[in-house]
Amino acid sequence: MFVLEGTTMTKYLGLHETLDLHELLSFKNLCLTKATTMSVLSQDEELKAILSGDVTTGTQHIQQLQQFLTDRREKQ
Repeated sequence: MFVLEGTTMTKYLGLHETLDLHELLSFKNLCLTKATTMSVLSQDEELKAILSGDVTTGTQHIQQLQQFLTDRREKQ
């Protein structure tokens, strides 16, 4: 079983679940790219800080989504 933030998931994902995760991963990658690009272009320090936080959070979310797609071992 996979356990993430109090949610239990089975070891194997269905086709629709895998496709949904791929769609979420693509969206999060797009958001991460946009936040990274905008933080470089922004001149406002407060906006840069917000975008930097978004980049950090987005990176963590992407890693979690990738883990669902690649890690098929059962976790204790």
